[in-house]
Amino acid sequence: MDSFKSFLKQIHPVSEATLNQYVSLWKEYEVSKKQTITVPGRTEKYLYYVIEGIQKSYYMHEDKEHVIAFAYAPSFSGIPESFFTQTPSRYYLESITDSHFLRISYEQHNSFIENHREIETLFRKTVEFFLNGVIQRQHEIMALSMEDRFKEFVSRSPHLLQLIPQKDLASYLRIDPTNFSKLINRIHI
Repeated sequence: MDSFKSFLKQIHPVSEATLNQYVSLWKEYEVSKKQTITVPGRTEKYLYYVIEGIQKSYYMHEDKEHVIAFAYAPSFSGIPESFFTQTPSRYYLESITDSHFLRISYEQHNSFIENHREIETLFRKTVEFFLNGVIQRQHEIMALSMEDRFKEFVSRSPHLLQLIPQKDLASYLRIDPTNFSKLINRIHI
């Protein structure tokens, strides 16, 4: 719990009493490798904090998987827009590896932030950070070449090359798997 509290404090300062009360609402949860956590059409009931493991969110189109994002420690995981708006998810959340989380239900989270401005501000800042990441990703997908997308990813998250299957990384970067393999062999990391 201490690492989780430190993670939250880095987003926004919160009084120790409020933070302890909020963190006490989060419960441990584990899933095995390749387990579907959320499916399209179902509303995300939980927000997750990753203690260990890697997950991916993706959608299916014409029987092909399109990876949207990865989550790994220390970070939040889940389908954030479904959780925060309580609307059905449009895509899947699946564990790539065995995963260990803390999680909180929407009802507990929402009830708490309604009465604790510090936590509400923390999550406003979290959503702002998330939005910034989505916009940056859109820019990369739309404006950068295949090679430049690969280089940007490697400069930001080189450790993921060893942890996530190449087919998932290729999908995330919108690169054909054969071209992705060529990039790995050609570009010095």
